[in-house]
Amino acid sequence: MTEVTVDPTQAATTWLADFGAALAKGDIDAAVALFETDSYWRDLVSFTWNIRTQEGAEAIRAMLKARLADVAPSNFAIEGEATEADGIVDAWFTFETRLARGRGHLRLRDGKAWTLLTTMTQLKGHEEKTGSERIKGAEHGQQPGRKTWLEKRKEEAESLGYTTQPEVVIIGGGQGGIVLGARLRRLGVPTIIVERNAKPGDSWRKRYKSLCLHDPVWYDHLPYLPFPDDWPVFSPKDKIGDWLEMYTKVMELNYWGGTTAKKARFDEAKKEWEVTVERDGKEVVLRPKQLVFALGVSGYPNVPKIEGAENFKGDQHHSSAHPGPEAYKGKKCVVLGSNNSAHDICAALWENGADVTMIQRSSTHIAPSDSLMELALGGLYSEQAVKNGIDHHKADLIFASVPYKIMAGFQIPVYDEMKKRDADLYSRLEKAGFMLDFGDDGSGLFMKYLRRGSGYYIDVGASELVANGSIKLKSGVNIARVNEHSVTLTDGTELPCDLLVYATGYGSMNGWLADLVSPEVADKVGKCWGLGSDTTKDPGPWEGELRNMWKPTQVENLWIHGGNLHQSRHYSQFLALQLKARMEGIATPVYERAATYHRR
Repeated sequence: MTEVTVDPTQAATTWLADFGAALAKGDIDAAVALFETDSYWRDLVSFTWNIRTQEGAEAIRAMLKARLADVAPSNFAIEGEATEADGIVDAWFTFETRLARGRGHLRLRDGKAWTLLTTMTQLKGHEEKTGSERIKGAEHGQQPGRKTWLEKRKEEAESLGYTTQPEVVIIGGGQGGIVLGARLRRLGVPTIIVERNAKPGDSWRKRYKSLCLHDPVWYDHLPYLPFPDDWPVFSPKDKIGDWLEMYTKVMELNYWGGTTAKKARFDEAKKEWEVTVERDGKEVVLRPKQLVFALGVSGYPNVPKIEGAENFKGDQHHSSAHPGPEAYKGKKCVVLGSNNSAHDICAALWENGADVTMIQRSSTHIAPSDSLMELALGGLYSEQAVKNGIDHHKADLIFASVPYKIMAGFQIPVYDEMKKRDADLYSRLEKAGFMLDFGDDGSGLFMKYLRRGSGYYIDVGASELVANGSIKLKSGVNIARVNEHSVTLTDGTELPCDLLVYATGYGSMNGWLADLVSPEVADKVGKCWGLGSDTTKDPGPWEGELRNMWKPTQVENLWIHGGNLHQSRHYSQFLALQLKARMEGIATPVYERAATYHRR
């Protein structure tokens, strides 16, 4: 008997035609019947004016019932050729709504949708001026008194925030604030970025001397201006600092460096924010409609309160303030913590002749860099992926097409293979007393990152120093007391100490909200980051998306932006479109706004 094979492109084309026809007729039952019972529809702004995943056919039904008439989707069309592997058809498509254009991804099993991704790419009538639509720049002809580009740029910089007000103020001028500012600039949204450091990139330049990105270059491109093709695989912090400074100037951002945000309040009557900042020694009050906090993925440095710390005669500081290893040659150094920063700092101290001990309080996930690049990232973010036609734009969408609910299942095989590949290193680390883990469910590094599970290290060499004893290790203990020239551990051990580094992470990012706006506003926003997975450090209930990130919060006109370079690049697009729509007075009814039950 001849086996009948289904052409994947035809299968996807048929599904999209049936789906589009059902939506056009308003036949929600017919549309839902095209999905598996346990299916997932992840929407980035296009249908929900939100970042939401509808889990299961009934959740999809509820969303369509609430949003279909307003969205008015149409013109679903297959993009390129679909593929099939292990019985799953993968296909890209484009579509339109009443207000926007979009791009999506579909996975079919046995003719029904398992996962569906829909994303907004453009607002109709408010497209970026790119390609053939770019501005001319020159104004040919005779125009007495014409102003040059430089004169116009200076005029804008001098007036914005003083005689004219921005639509958006972004508090935080690291990579998150900068890339969002670039997106908004391209959309014509007047924006000011407020940053306490003097120059763009200083937040990177001020970190410890040996810091390099642990993510590869293909994962870290900024929007519009990718890194040159000779950029190092792992970017040194000062190169990143220089690139961000250049990027800010080239993208013509209104970047208020050396400016401190002091207080913010929302004026209910005027429906605008009042943001008080100090710039050049003077107080300035900005009145934007929208306020974005772009202060990374965490809050203030977490410095533990330990008995006797005030009496210590050596140097002590948080890892974020660590100047580098040069002053500690021949010194006794103790680093509390076992995450990326702890390993990097320990390794640099050892290389510079220090006697260094790492205090590991709880188990830590170790992901060797080469294995991570090959097994976890290589298919999407690598030179080979680019050769295969997957640039970082497409890779971002592929990554986004996997709903968080099932992402762990995609990750577990990767880390199972890593355990086999790096078994010798893991065995030697355990013999040295190092406590290893791969996450609560074995899903490894990225899921720990999403779930706020601290305690992971992308190994770029320090693990070997721990395994062979070059970096001394005390595990399963904490510091009970700090003495004048030593620390006493909870097992009674006393370690001589000239330098004590707290590589102890950071608090919740909405700690910034409590200080700059109010504790009540911080509580109303609730937890930021984490999925509600009921794993270590990520209590439930399940949210299905990163809490309060890049989407409407419970506080009017208040937004949270952050993440690593990949997330800042990818999700800034969708946050910028939401902000642009509001500036243009477009109705943006939010489906399933972030819940109120999450507290700090």
